Amino acid sequence: MTAPLTPGTPPASFEPPYPGVKSMPRWEGGDLPAAPVFHWQNLAMFLGPGLLMGASAIGGGEWLTGPLVTARYGGALLWLATLSILFQTIYNVEISRYALYTGEPIFTGKFRLPPSPLFWLGLYLILDLGSVLPYLASNAAIPAAATILGRIPDSASKELTWSLLGNSYTDGAMLKLLACLVYASVFIPLSVGGKVYNSLKAVMTFKLVSVIGFLMFLALMYSTPATWYEIGTGFFRFGTIPVYHANDLNHNGKVDEGEVPFTDSTATDNVFMAMAQGRPFPWLDLSMIGILASMAAISGNGGLTNTPMSNYTRDQGWGMGAHVGAIPSIVGGHAIELSHVGMVFDPTPAVLPRWKQWLYHVRREQWLLWMPACFIGLALPSMLSVQFLEKGTILKDKWRAAAMTAGGVADRVGGYEPGQRVKEATTEEARELARSYDNGVAGRTGWSRAFWYLTLFCGFLVLGTSMASTADGVLRRWVDVFWTALPALRNWDTKHIGKLYFGVLCVYLVFGLIMLTLVPGDKLLIAATGILYNYALGFSCLHVIFVNTVLLPKALRPGTLSLVGLFLGGVFFSTIAVVSTIDEAPKLYKTFQETVGTAAK
Repeated sequence: MTAPLTPGTPPASFEPPYPGVKSMPRWEGGDLPAAPVFHWQNLAMFLGPGLLMGASAIGGGEWLTGPLVTARYGGALLWLATLSILFQTIYNVEISRYALYTGEPIFTGKFRLPPSPLFWLGLYLILDLGSVLPYLASNAAIPAAATILGRIPDSASKELTWSLLGNSYTDGAMLKLLACLVYASVFIPLSVGGKVYNSLKAVMTFKLVSVIGFLMFLALMYSTPATWYEIGTGFFRFGTIPVYHANDLNHNGKVDEGEVPFTDSTATDNVFMAMAQGRPFPWLDLSMIGILASMAAISGNGGLTNTPMSNYTRDQGWGMGAHVGAIPSIVGGHAIELSHVGMVFDPTPAVLPRWKQWLYHVRREQWLLWMPACFIGLALPSMLSVQFLEKGTILKDKWRAAAMTAGGVADRVGGYEPGQRVKEATTEEARELARSYDNGVAGRTGWSRAFWYLTLFCGFLVLGTSMASTADGVLRRWVDVFWTALPALRNWDTKHIGKLYFGVLCVYLVFGLIMLTLVPGDKLLIAATGILYNYALGFSCLHVIFVNTVLLPKALRPGTLSLVGLFLGGVFFSTIAVVSTIDEAPKLYKTFQETVGTAAK
């Protein structure tokens, strides 16, 4: 890697441009290195940001909200995730475009635009709250507690069910303790290993291989072609929406006086088919809009968690990132530096072929690695719920869905068909008991017992490692932009970026631990996160249009299709954010009141 330039370095052979606000430092100039030539025997060197971000994309949305939707509607509504992932792929390529030219992450580029860095600081602090909230740690605590208890914990229970140092505690207390331990564990991979990027890449590679391997085994051994078809076609059923049952005359989701009784409250319809057939526009069932919005928001990466793609492009040494350095870990990274300012090249006709090769390099990884990883990461957990849960299963508790899925897997491995226990029950009470059987390992033996644990461990691995990548993403966004934007920090030695990263990491950990301790449960955290993610990504798509058309030279700017894709992505995520806010705001307020009341007690 070329050593980072310092302010005392002789100027380049051309005058670097200085667009944007003058309170941000001027770029330095250098030469664009040649892009690597792809060879299968050197495949590892071509797996960079897309691999890391593809693994982190298998997170809370894919493991929790996706299966919650497919358990009720099958694969009919997965097309929302398709649009989300497609728009995010375009977004990822475009923020990497900026990093290839400047050696800076996209967040720094946003702060270079008018009106001022201070304005963007306030706005993005609000938009980034969804990433700061530690909902992944609170969710990862549930499978960890289930492993200890042998059943899914009940956070609302007041019974004392486990002991520590001679004292008895409730399930809720255990969940809080484990959530704090999971959250604190993100400190480890972000503190050791030289480059933080390399440590995180190793963790995410292990996660990707383990989780996809386990789920593929289940899909191949215990799934059916009908389930694969249901999930596969669901990604392309554009326009399908949840609707109220035809007998629900006042559209309130229940049978009222004068209405014909109905049991199917999971109906769907397609707006395009309705238009083609001349039927009235279907009545959208808003009861699931919050979950659908969360699925769309968190499918792929979501929110501002995509922005580290440009940071990792820089740290991988791609494009002009080869000249500026990387963020080191506090342990083992003392020799690594990071320049305070980006470096750009002169886009002469002789250099443009190299630039196109770098763009092709990034696009290849995004479209052939990151995007398929996102679809697989959503399809496989959803496949489990379709295969092992009866269609129409309505569960308000997302972890009840995950628990029943684990029970369904264990049943199939143990020789039971999905729903067999329920069908064999002779009374409603027995049927309810059969449904709740999936809550634990009681009565299970052999492989059935093992696969119950393995399925929940898979959930823990998904959520726990995603907490680490989310934390790193938050830190990178703000550490990188402060490193360039704040004059006081620009006076620091380029070797001290690791100390700044480590200091902000400590503050982040303390804040998260306070949130996990004071906020009972995680309903408020994940609901608020889903809404904020959509607002953040919607605005960010539109902001990147201006970054890449104002700051980049004309020859390097995105084409019309890319700009249209960014614009449509901005509209898509913003629309979902507004609709979910209208429906979810009263529920969030009620949950907030309950949270405050519980905390006061």
